[in-house]
Amino acid sequence: MSLPVRDFYRSMADRVGKNLADQDLGNKILVQVGSATCEHAAGSQAVAEEFVRHIRASGRKDIIIHRTGCTGRCSREPILGVQLPGQIPVKYERVNRDLVHRIFIEHIQGGTPIMKHVLDHSTEVMPEREFLFCEGSRCQRPGGESLRDRFNAMLAARGIEPHQVHVAAASCFGVCSLAGGAPATYVLARPEKVLYRITREEDLADLLAIHVAEGRVVERLRVLEEPIALEFLERYGDVAFFNRQSRIALRNAGVVDPDSLDEYVGFDGFKALAAVLERGEPEWVVNEMTKARLRGRGGGGFLTGTKWGFARKQADTTRFIICNGDEGDPGAFMDRSMLESDPFNIVEGMIIGGFAIGAQKGFFYIRAEYPLAIRRIQHAIDTCRANGLLGTDIMGSGFDFDLEIRLGAGAFVCGEETALIRSIEGERGQPKVRPPYPTDRGLWGHPTVINNVETFANVSAIVRFSGDWYARIGTEKSGGTKVFALAGKVRHTGLVEVPLGTSLSRIVNDIGGGVSGGKQLKAIQTGGPAGGFIPASMQDMEVDFEPLQKAGSIMGSGGMIVLSEDDCMVDIAKFYMAFSQEESCGKCTPCREGTTRILEILERITQGKGVLEDLDKLHRLSRLCQRTSLCGLGRAAPNPVLSSIKHFRAEYLAHIQDKHCPAKKCVALIRYEINAEKCIGCTICDRNCPVECITGARKEAHVIDQAACIKCGNCFDVCKFAAIDRV
Repeated sequence: MSLPVRDFYRSMADRVGKNLADQDLGNKILVQVGSATCEHAAGSQAVAEEFVRHIRASGRKDIIIHRTGCTGRCSREPILGVQLPGQIPVKYERVNRDLVHRIFIEHIQGGTPIMKHVLDHSTEVMPEREFLFCEGSRCQRPGGESLRDRFNAMLAARGIEPHQVHVAAASCFGVCSLAGGAPATYVLARPEKVLYRITREEDLADLLAIHVAEGRVVERLRVLEEPIALEFLERYGDVAFFNRQSRIALRNAGVVDPDSLDEYVGFDGFKALAAVLERGEPEWVVNEMTKARLRGRGGGGFLTGTKWGFARKQADTTRFIICNGDEGDPGAFMDRSMLESDPFNIVEGMIIGGFAIGAQKGFFYIRAEYPLAIRRIQHAIDTCRANGLLGTDIMGSGFDFDLEIRLGAGAFVCGEETALIRSIEGERGQPKVRPPYPTDRGLWGHPTVINNVETFANVSAIVRFSGDWYARIGTEKSGGTKVFALAGKVRHTGLVEVPLGTSLSRIVNDIGGGVSGGKQLKAIQTGGPAGGFIPASMQDMEVDFEPLQKAGSIMGSGGMIVLSEDDCMVDIAKFYMAFSQEESCGKCTPCREGTTRILEILERITQGKGVLEDLDKLHRLSRLCQRTSLCGLGRAAPNPVLSSIKHFRAEYLAHIQDKHCPAKKCVALIRYEINAEKCIGCTICDRNCPVECITGARKEAHVIDQAACIKCGNCFDVCKFAAIDRV
């Protein structure tokens, strides 16, 4: 590397360090408020404004409002964090204006957390100290008894109560391959934010005698290498939803201010770019991506290093790199969260990618429905350009590269790379026949690399910690972690990042808290509208590209919908097919006509008009669509149908032969009946019936006229005596 790059980064880091030191945040009370689309929708802006009013009214100068991106815990937003100097951070859930007042009076001024409103609180008081024991699947732990269990027993023998020292399990810290040495368990101590490496019971004894009893750091056990998500774990490590994840792509979400370059640099931002430009070897970057086994996180799963290598070898030296932020899957919001919460990281990943393939220009392709993501990415681009991190002679290295945003109009097909390229070129977003592939001839006929947001979010981490480190976190064929948007009938919805190879059961049950409402798990749908249904009997399978494909589904961009016993598989397959049919660009006959005919058959079945021959027609049409469609949308669109027929054939037969929907979701196949023994004649059902099909005198059993009933379900919903049956 040329000396100017080293001097440039050192100067920038020193300036940032001085700015952060001048703020003296360690001696101030930090009030952290989420600032992302989902947080704003839940009311976080009003919460922040209310806190500002309380601070001004109190006249205090030692309280700082810190805005961050989204933590990903959607079902509990808005989440507000309070960190008093030297104490474990406290997170509050579902905060409103009234709760802000109580938090300010009782916690900030009174020093007593309001435990009733603490996020996932399990104790009545906040512990003085906490130890998080890494129990990731890649960590080898000596002996049959875990060191965490042994440490708990030692604390109990000393008479130390859980409210004094709390011990919890955490997922992979991602530091084992950095420290090396014998098999060990890694332990994060809070609030001191010290990482220990424990190999035997004697180490636990020192931890107890020195750290717990005396409050001093056990220097001989201290690990100098920091896990990549250290700051995230320090803030959120006491919450099971978070500490059972392994955050790499999302490591800064909920930690840094998305609009602050200083904060990003303060967490080693652009350190990877400086190392790349200092080394000056594009082939080395490509090799690190290859060693990392980083596969495209947009759904295709193609090896990133291989794709970058193809573009790098082209004779045409005018090259482009594109970040695909056109996230269109129903229920998916991974890309939006990363763009809004950690924009500088995505920008850094794109600059590194541009250097690796020899590109001069890069494009963000983001759907226009993401205004906050667009604003923050544009702010990051402008800020980087103003600080010598974009444009000409980046960091004094002689490398010229710039970025630009192009907006998508919301067409699902533009997630396919050739359709995306046509959209950027100003043409109608329709796919092209491949080959040639974009790495040979892409944007305006030049070599082009397209990766999605999550792929770029991992690039700087791989450069900093090595491809070998990243590869060891994942599986034999796929390195690293994957982010999922966990939604549906699950207790804890939100963004989940886990090592590839993690079981579906661990994601849904351990992190997601299991199926909501005490219902039974029926299936898990992965991969968005082009994914398939995995039955509950297969929930122990590993999440990776090949196992999911073998099960009839796909990884996709990371949507994961949990379905319960109350869900109808035929109806949901129809929902996804309706989406795919609506989003088909219409260019090729198999997709345009095939999805339409499949949808028509599914509609007949859910209306009670299906026949047995329809199952064969669905199978033949779906296979034809898979084999002959022009692009991935058409080829994957039948996945929900084929997988639901394969795993839930009995449910189709019930709809066709018995004219009955077991889940009682298909309106045409259900009816409402009044149980005369339970009905007391309160008339509430009659008064709420929109078509007046319920008759009966007061205090006498009522009757529903089945011919007039429109099956709206109002009577079922309002009856207080469970006297109406849905059959």
